[in-house]
Amino acid sequence: MKITESRMSSLMVSVSGVRGIVGEALIPEVVAKFSAAFGRLTQEGMIVVGLDTRTSNQMFRYAVFSGLLSSGCEVVDVGVCPTPSLQLMVEKLEAGGGIAITGSHNPAEWNALKFIRSDGLFLYPEQGKRLLQIYAKERIPRVKWDEIRQVHHDNLAIENHLNKVLNTVPRRKIKDRRFKVVLDACNGAASLISPQLIRRLGCEAIELNCRPNGIFPHPPEPTPSNLKQLSEVVKSEGADIGFAHDADADRVAVVTEKGEILSEDYSLLLATKFVLSKRKGLVVTNLSTTQALDDIAGEFSSSVQRTKVGDIHVSRQMKEKKAVIGGEGNGGVIIPEVHYARDGIAAIALLLEYLAEANEPISKLAGELPRYYMVKKKLEFTKGDFSLLKVRLKEEFKGEKLDFLDGVKITLKEGWIHIRPSGTEPVIRIITEAKTRKEAENLYQLALGLI
Repeated sequence: MKITESRMSSLMVSVSGVRGIVGEALIPEVVAKFSAAFGRLTQEGMIVVGLDTRTSNQMFRYAVFSGLLSSGCEVVDVGVCPTPSLQLMVEKLEAGGGIAITGSHNPAEWNALKFIRSDGLFLYPEQGKRLLQIYAKERIPRVKWDEIRQVHHDNLAIENHLNKVLNTVPRRKIKDRRFKVVLDACNGAASLISPQLIRRLGCEAIELNCRPNGIFPHPPEPTPSNLKQLSEVVKSEGADIGFAHDADADRVAVVTEKGEILSEDYSLLLATKFVLSKRKGLVVTNLSTTQALDDIAGEFSSSVQRTKVGDIHVSRQMKEKKAVIGGEGNGGVIIPEVHYARDGIAAIALLLEYLAEANEPISKLAGELPRYYMVKKKLEFTKGDFSLLKVRLKEEFKGEKLDFLDGVKITLKEGWIHIRPSGTEPVIRIITEAKTRKEAENLYQLALGLI
């Protein structure tokens, strides 16, 4: 089967995987061919497959199985589970790799494949390029009828993940505080694990949108504009804290006991401050994450190293440099004791440990963090030439500090501007940050005018 150039061009292919709108760019034929290409890349090994709750996933699940089986792979189906649960199972089963069928934070009409290495991390960029080379071939080699292997089912991914997380925190200390916790799983994969985690930690779990049916009650990205219902329930229930996940639970956001919706940056900031208070060390994050992280690291005589946007860049650097904590400012926290992958479930446990040990409300802990104001917006951008924009920005900000590692980041005395093409949506992302809201807005208008 030949995939048309127009369909291929409308797919979003990046270090975050292969994404598209279901029935348009992303169809079973495309999914099956990418899965077959991944099977060839892993040289016919055992591949673990998991999925979030999206309504299109049953269709894509069998397309993934077909592609993998046709390339000679053995398949282990772990069913609906968070992406970090799947990543841990790849490592536990010593598999050749894994495929997560999940649109993550994208709206319900989107879906995606995330490709996982044998160590449970996403493909490194050079491996992603090799995958695309295999996919681009007119015909991918397939096995004969008598070489097709089996699909096995394994329902232990969530229990394995729970045990891994529970072994990293002092359960008694958390249990003694008897926290009341509201969890908004957006009817995604976290519905099957985070309420269990909260209860096993001795807390009362109030479930909000925890039906794993894939019908999202609000956009699944855990940003402040999507968490108003969670805020209301936290206040009405008199809860100590509220948490919100995206569809595959690799991210988490926080609402305070007062109902204040914290920016998704705060998950990483709170986790970093707590970890560094116990042991100094390297922190790794991406170029778009708040300057507050550097300020916190400085308080504990620690340093921050920045990478391109995309959690695999952060994961890779953390693993190679033995960082003590890291993640991205989108609610993605990476806790090495659990795994070098973003994990919203592990982040909940760590933040509850912080809350128990500090013996202070989450609003006070958040209020003590360095305060900056950030503007995050996006503009439609389909197949434009970003390099031309880079040239213009280089000329416009001659003499200023410029970083071209990922798009263009411009550091000025009043703050910074980061402009980059998204790897997960057909947009340009503009992020600005400053000490005041007005300065951050002014920087955004400056960037917008240049674009």
